[in-house]
Amino acid sequence: MAGEKCRICDTALEHVFVDLGMSPIANDYVAAEKANAMEPFYPLCVYVCDQCWLVQLPAVQSADDIFREDYAYFSSVSKSWLEHARIYVDKVIGRFDLGPENSVVEVASNDGYLLQYFRDRGIPVLGIEPCGNVAAAAEKIGVPSVVEFFGCELANKLVSERSKPDLVIGNNVLAHVPDLKDFVGGLKILLADDGVITMEFPHLERLIENNQFDTIYHEHFSYFSFIAVLNVFDMHGLRIFDVEELPTHGGSLRIYACHADDDSKKAGENVAVLERREREEGFDGLEIYRGFEKTVRRTKRELLKFLISAQEDGKSVVGYGAPAKGNTLLNFCGVRSEFLEYTVDRAPSKQGTLLPGTRIPVYAPEKILETRPDYVLILPWNIKDEIIKDMSAVREWGGRFLVPIPEVKVLD
Repeated sequence: MAGEKCRICDTALEHVFVDLGMSPIANDYVAAEKANAMEPFYPLCVYVCDQCWLVQLPAVQSADDIFREDYAYFSSVSKSWLEHARIYVDKVIGRFDLGPENSVVEVASNDGYLLQYFRDRGIPVLGIEPCGNVAAAAEKIGVPSVVEFFGCELANKLVSERSKPDLVIGNNVLAHVPDLKDFVGGLKILLADDGVITMEFPHLERLIENNQFDTIYHEHFSYFSFIAVLNVFDMHGLRIFDVEELPTHGGSLRIYACHADDDSKKAGENVAVLERREREEGFDGLEIYRGFEKTVRRTKRELLKFLISAQEDGKSVVGYGAPAKGNTLLNFCGVRSEFLEYTVDRAPSKQGTLLPGTRIPVYAPEKILETRPDYVLILPWNIKDEIIKDMSAVREWGGRFLVPIPEVKVLD
């Protein structure tokens, strides 16, 4: 997209990281009664900035258009994600000695999946969630939520109305922010003088290493190396003093940040080690970003080859899950219902809909037990162990599980 500039440093974007062609909005599930309606497709071409090294997708729709009232993703659907949240809460309460006299704010708090654990420990909480339907779910379980997009304006409003929080959390939101300057600037305004910010987001190093191109979709405006996130936080007077590498979402980072002038929090060795590793691997140069597209196209050929062969052998293939990443994969590979008869999902909000672009129908998981397919393609491959355990009955009739990432593989 000619004329696009980096959302951190305003440098002209000239270097393509990967071009996945035209694709619909990944979470725009199609109602059954609109099966024959037109559907917009947008470019899914990702660039890398050669100054700050942020990998980014130019915005084709506003955040207001994407994160609407009927947003389909509910965090509490995944049992493993709930457990991840519970463990995190126990850890930070102990590490930072949090109690009822403190307060916690989560940005993009979804359905209260995480804040409920702080609430249960008697710690005051507030969620900030722009999608009204999922914020309503949080309110139902006793997690107060502000239905707005977060940025400097909202941060100033909250600071004028209440005390600054001691802990500000953002899990898998940083990539969803079209205006990073406004968002990180808002974190700076909101945070208490001696407070802590924790952010979790998929790690670009893992995306490249494990061929996770399906995590690219229009909701994800940015893809972060540690070098890039250091740059954007430093620009806004925030200092990252610790970092952890996590297995979630195929490999994520959890950063701990404070005000740059907060001398009470010494930088851990993890920060220097990870920054040094990324520089040694070349994340501050263009070479590592080149060639990724060849790997992506090879995966497309492998998946199509498998599905064509299965069809010719009379084997049935269905999907498990209807995640946004699956919609990127299926649309890029051109996989529709002639190859994947249907998919299933635990989220009631997705059941009875059609996948965007491919129009593959989505059912409840029980559909698999009824039709007894030969192969189940796991689209949310990051929670494949949870899915295989829940759907162990598939193996009773000789069915097998299949994952597409990092390579097409039938699981034993």
